[in-house]
Amino acid sequence: MEPTPEQSPHHAYPDHWEADVVLRDGGTARIRPITTDDAERLVSFYEQVSDESKYYRFFAPYPRLSDRDVHRFTHHDYVDRVGLAVTIGGEFIGTVRYDRINDQGRPASAPADEAEVAFLVQDAHQGRGVASALLEHIAAVARERGIRRFAAEVLPANNKMIKVFRDGGYTQRRSFEDGSVHLTLDLEPTEKSLAVQRGREQRAEARSVQRLLAPGSVAVIGTGRTPGGVGRTVLRNLLSSGYTGRTYAVNRAFDEGMTTLDGVPAHRSLGEIDEQVDLAVIAVPAHRVPEAVADCGEHGVQGLVVLSAGYAERGAEGRELQRELVRQARSYGMRIIGPNAFGIINTAESVRLNASLAPESPARGRIGLFTQSGAIGIALLSGLHRRGAGLSSFISAGNRADVSGNDFLQYSFEDPDTDVALLYLESLGNPRKFTRLARRTAAVKPVVVVKGARHSGSTPPGHAVPVSRIPDATVSALMRQAGVIRVDTVTEMVDAGLLLAGQPLPAGPRVAILGNSESLGLLTYDACLAEGLRPRPPIDLTTAASPQDFRDALAEALADGTCDAVIVTAIPWVGENGEAETGDGQVLAAALHKAVAGGSAKPVAVVHVEIGGLAEALAAASSTAAPRPRTVTPAADRTRAAATASTTPPSTTPAPSTSPAPGADPATPQASPAPETATSPGRIPAYPAAERAVRALAEAVKYAQWRRQAAVPGKIPEFLDDTIDEPGAAALIEAQLATAPDPRGRPLTHDEARELLGRYGIAVRPTLPAPDPEAAVAAAARLGYPVALKTTAPHLRHRADLGGVRLDVADEEALRRAYGELTDLLGKPAELLPVVQAMAPRGVDTVVRASIDAAAGAVLSFGLAGAPSELLGDTAHRLVPATDRDAAELIRSIRAAPVLFGWRGSAPVDTAALEELLLRLSRLVDDHPEVVSVALEPVVVAPQGLTVLGASVRLAPPPARSDLGPRRLPNY
Repeated sequence: MEPTPEQSPHHAYPDHWEADVVLRDGGTARIRPITTDDAERLVSFYEQVSDESKYYRFFAPYPRLSDRDVHRFTHHDYVDRVGLAVTIGGEFIGTVRYDRINDQGRPASAPADEAEVAFLVQDAHQGRGVASALLEHIAAVARERGIRRFAAEVLPANNKMIKVFRDGGYTQRRSFEDGSVHLTLDLEPTEKSLAVQRGREQRAEARSVQRLLAPGSVAVIGTGRTPGGVGRTVLRNLLSSGYTGRTYAVNRAFDEGMTTLDGVPAHRSLGEIDEQVDLAVIAVPAHRVPEAVADCGEHGVQGLVVLSAGYAERGAEGRELQRELVRQARSYGMRIIGPNAFGIINTAESVRLNASLAPESPARGRIGLFTQSGAIGIALLSGLHRRGAGLSSFISAGNRADVSGNDFLQYSFEDPDTDVALLYLESLGNPRKFTRLARRTAAVKPVVVVKGARHSGSTPPGHAVPVSRIPDATVSALMRQAGVIRVDTVTEMVDAGLLLAGQPLPAGPRVAILGNSESLGLLTYDACLAEGLRPRPPIDLTTAASPQDFRDALAEALADGTCDAVIVTAIPWVGENGEAETGDGQVLAAALHKAVAGGSAKPVAVVHVEIGGLAEALAAASSTAAPRPRTVTPAADRTRAAATASTTPPSTTPAPSTSPAPGADPATPQASPAPETATSPGRIPAYPAAERAVRALAEAVKYAQWRRQAAVPGKIPEFLDDTIDEPGAAALIEAQLATAPDPRGRPLTHDEARELLGRYGIAVRPTLPAPDPEAAVAAAARLGYPVALKTTAPHLRHRADLGGVRLDVADEEALRRAYGELTDLLGKPAELLPVVQAMAPRGVDTVVRASIDAAAGAVLSFGLAGAPSELLGDTAHRLVPATDRDAAELIRSIRAAPVLFGWRGSAPVDTAALEELLLRLSRLVDDHPEVVSVALEPVVVAPQGLTVLGASVRLAPPPARSDLGPRRLPNY
């Protein structure tokens, strides 16, 4: 809405305060500033409020608003007087207002920093979290306008409003004065207020998805009169899945006398349906969708699945249609899956919903699946079905205009029917929020992600979201930090999902391998080593092994305390006639099930080659098939002992190391902790190749280790607080940005960067300019020999390989000679910009960086200095703020980490000092988002201490944070 001429042009209508929010019950509403055009809406709203609520608001009977009241409540300057309204369908359902006051409680202007606040919510919408959402948004507005405290007078009987203030998480003070409760709220966000806000966000967004997946009734809009077509297909799938709710077919083209279609009620519009419709599946051409959405909104539909195509995937015109679709749906409080969606599935026995184009509803299982691509969704459903896996829920979001992977994570976090969440994503609309939600969800159940469009930086069609400029490898590292299992292909996602959904988490990396093929066992052994696991020598049961032999060997491995997981390899065995038998998969599966049922809680995976029916039988939660008698050939029997002896790998094969790997806590005992219990024991995943089984197991091992570490989160050491001057740094940053009229900010000079970093305890070794030989000699005399002579021209900076650096210059004669060599080789001093710097103790040259990515946020990076690390991309990353554990893992996660720990007999360097440097830099960019880029290069880490030889810092106005402030849905 635009301001009217009566409103001060100095305080224009703040459209950035507009927001769509999800309420407690999962419905959506619009929050926006109140304008002078809202007089009639305000009067209508007030007439629908009960006398009791009016009394609580005004402390006296107040049946109607006077003209003066209406004028007062609709005319704001958006600074000292602000009003916000919550709307659904364009009508008010709640309002909040603040008025700035002075110490005497009278109207005031800045610099007064207190305001009186009051709420009013329509009785029909109380209990939906309207007031809580309004408090979050009006508090953010107040902080933006320099208000630090809210004061409120509440009648003691108004328990609902007192609870809103009490539960907000803000620091508050209460007193009882003149028959009312006087509340004062400090508006500075606290850990508690942020936790309350995010908890409400999680419950609301999870509920919004749950309403879509478990509707009491479904209407398919656009159901064709003849078989075929999208709408008729969805209706058929709904009926064949045994959906437990009410189903309706809707098409405005139905004949007036038509009452049923495929056995369900048929109607020309939703208005003809006498009962509430919870979910509408829209399958009409794009130009008819607005009419269908309006019909749904006017008749109380709670959510939409839009299968219709012709939106953002079609270009600029389609993008605008998509944005208008979202705006229209949200104006009625509805959420959307789609457009261009494939549909949704919920296999819960109480729902049995298949509102999708999938012809066959998957079996009930423990895997939740979200995909942005319909084609990928089809492939995943098919792959899971072939391997006997079931789903708990499925969402194919199409263009992902509204409901996203973040919403699915919110739902999966608390869904008791989902043990593993699988997501195929082509974009991360809000990476900060995704990381936060994924970390929380991964702490209780695995999250497996495949990200498409890894190198194109694509955004969801129709979305205006920041595109991340960080490399895909960095995105992967940040996902790992959040506990996300990131895999490269949908096949790997299914492989990992099957193991994680059906087996307990491994307690460690030790793997037992057993089977009836020596070659397949050795392939599995090699694959384990390649994935960083610690396999035991394979046990060869020989081709003569019976199912009972498999059972006995597996039971023995599961009881063995020296292994954490078991991989069983199986090939068709040879019968009496010498031919391979392939039809006894069920018998072998039964034997393996019995071994697992009687063994300890360790994960088991099976690698098999052409054993018919084995995968399907293993996928069953239990097996009742009795083992049949088997006869083996004498020849096979005679070879058993010899074959068993031949399975031990040559003694030249190095045994897996038992010492802590870089990144492991050396204080952690190497004995494996107690394994975690599986939620659905007995489902054994089967794989057609050893590499696939081992890769899935390796992902489970890494995830289990992350879970154990996440149970005791890292900390930011308290000693940092004593050596950090945050106010001093803030003053420096403010002064330096004041001199930079360019909104893109400015780089700091060497001395400015040294001063700012010094406020956080990061000492940068000084450099002195050397524009000529005499200046170089004078600089060396000040610093003391030996010195380094370096060029600082942009094209030569940090390029020792080009000859722009001379080290260990011992005296004046050597310095003059080095200066002459540099200028003769590379150019004039004015081009080279040479400097002199005191030599640092010898050590390992490293690079430490921090930068702000528009999408991902602040990222801390570490690697070794030099061309090899750059060429190989050997850099590790963590999100800011980093903890002590993050810093320790960061320096140990690069491939060249052994260089820091005494590789090939060299002296180990001071990694503790390096970790402290990382923590200090993390604090700097976290405390001051204006610091958008820092590079410390090189950082020479010696056996004792470290030296920062170079530093560059860039300041700019901080980018907007999409994960802070009051909760809101993405804007359109």
